[in-house]
Amino acid sequence: MENQKQVFRSRIGVLLIGFMMAILMSGTIYSYLHQAYQGLYVIGGVMLFSILLFGGMRYVISGERLYLKMWFIPNGSNNIKDIVSIKRSYILLSAPAASLKRLSVQFRAGTFTWWLISPVREKEFIEALKAINPNIQVNIPEKTGKWWRIWDWDV
Repeated sequence: MENQKQVFRSRIGVLLIGFMMAILMSGTIYSYLHQAYQGLYVIGGVMLFSILLFGGMRYVISGERLYLKMWFIPNGSNNIKDIVSIKRSYILLSAPAASLKRLSVQFRAGTFTWWLISPVREKEFIEALKAINPNIQVNIPEKTGKWWRIWDWDV
């Protein structure tokens, strides 16, 4: 197999960003009303860090490996041949994903048995993985209709 590199950035979920902004805005209002300007600097730093964090999440397929990267820093890798299944997940656990609409990638072996990730171009991402390992079981239901369109919105 040719050694090509494909990069998929993380989906950024509206619900997760909204939740974080509500918390940070309440702190901003409190700090402003009580003239605690040092708190505003801290909240501004947290906002900047969050933007950099969410904007830098990447999933890289290179050769037969899947890498998690934060900007240019690798955060882990696993062999694509060890992937057993991919399922939809809305688990609220901490994960290298800036959205709550995630994929649960389960591995046969390795230090982590599963990863929660959230690539923007999901179908293309799964097709790239299946091109390397056609034995991956994919269980992502296709939902149609008005209700499912709202429910499956990028959370």
